[in-house]
Amino acid sequence: MSIAAKICGLSTEAAVAAAIAGGADYLGFVFYSPSPRAVTADKAARLCIAVPSGIARVGLFVDADDDAIRAVLAEAPIDILQFHGHESPERVADARLRFARPVMKAVAIAAPEDVLDATFYEEVADLLLFDAQPPRRPGALPGGNGLAFDWGLIAGRSWRRKWMLSGGLTAELLPEAVRISGAELVDVSSGVESRPGEKDLDKINAFLAAARALG
Repeated sequence: MSIAAKICGLSTEAAVAAAIAGGADYLGFVFYSPSPRAVTADKAARLCIAVPSGIARVGLFVDADDDAIRAVLAEAPIDILQFHGHESPERVADARLRFARPVMKAVAIAAPEDVLDATFYEEVADLLLFDAQPPRRPGALPGGNGLAFDWGLIAGRSWRRKWMLSGGLTAELLPEAVRISGAELVDVSSGVESRPGEKDLDKINAFLAAARALG
């Protein structure tokens, strides 16, 4: 069985088509305006038209309020909410019930104590996503920075929820990242781009081929 992959930060029809053709299991759309990958709800709705059943459409939000999430869901057919900010376990639980959708919670990892923080979300989130800590500078994005963390920090642990590995992954790094971390689900954004926000179709194909080869 191949490693399941999510291509995040999709913003063009060509990139969506490449992700679908390559066998992506999850397609990510960013609803966070400071990101170079951000899309509007209307654009996401148009991009989702070609997505066949069986591929999950993930909406990425960063500390968004209910009105912002509701406005997106009114237009775009989002299957999973991805929370990539400082949302508390209580916020995750509330949103999961309020919007009747699974929630994926991103946890920024840099040290062992960060891994322990993830345990607080096991009872309220449907999926966990382990990403690298963002750069410590004003205006740094919470994800999509092309940074990896020490995969050994999460190796050998048992989680009560499915989890996804993210942060600095590329087609070339994927085999080692999966070997060390034990990941069965992986997420990539900057690792399949030619520059921030611009997806490279060849890199998407290569990443998904690498994931399939790990089965």
